[in-house]
Amino acid sequence: MARKLRSIIPGLPVHVVQRGVNRCDIFASDKDRLSYLEFLTEAADRHDCAIHCYVLMGNHVHFLMTPVSRDSLPFTMQALNTRYAWHFNQRHERTGPLFEGRYRTSVVDTDRYLQVCYQYIELNPVRAKFCQKPEDYRWSSYRCHAYGEIDSLVSFHPGYTMLGEDATTRQSRYRGWFSQRPTEEDIEQIRSGV
Repeated sequence: MARKLRSIIPGLPVHVVQRGVNRCDIFASDKDRLSYLEFLTEAADRHDCAIHCYVLMGNHVHFLMTPVSRDSLPFTMQALNTRYAWHFNQRHERTGPLFEGRYRTSVVDTDRYLQVCYQYIELNPVRAKFCQKPEDYRWSSYRCHAYGEIDSLVSFHPGYTMLGEDATTRQSRYRGWFSQRPTEEDIEQIRSGV
């Protein structure tokens, strides 16, 4: 049976989810996370994929990214997953696949869905009870958006930059987005979308 074609529209953001095989941990240490972010940066740069938002969890990752061409996203994910799986297996003396099948995607085609995606991705550690507040979690883009922390991986989406004319205003309004959490309906819509 042929694989279902992905809906990838150049210039439209996509919510991407990749899980570890059998939901196993894909990061054993902070060193692994740093390597993963380095490989992601290189793959996204090489294949023209802008990363707007991300979170690295224990056994999965979420991204909000915009591909420049139809091939940008698949080439970015293939390069990232191949390189990181090899690196992880070598480092931890293991064999076999690291990731569960294909990554999953959902096109983000409305402003409301964009806002909910940012919230869903960056609140993931809070929902998983890794931390109380999103700014307490090191492995996400939240502190970049909400407090201006430098993150060379993040490319601001126009939906973010339109929050204000200057960085202070944007950051304040972004934090305001998070004062109201996504509803259970929003969360279910995102989960069913990917």
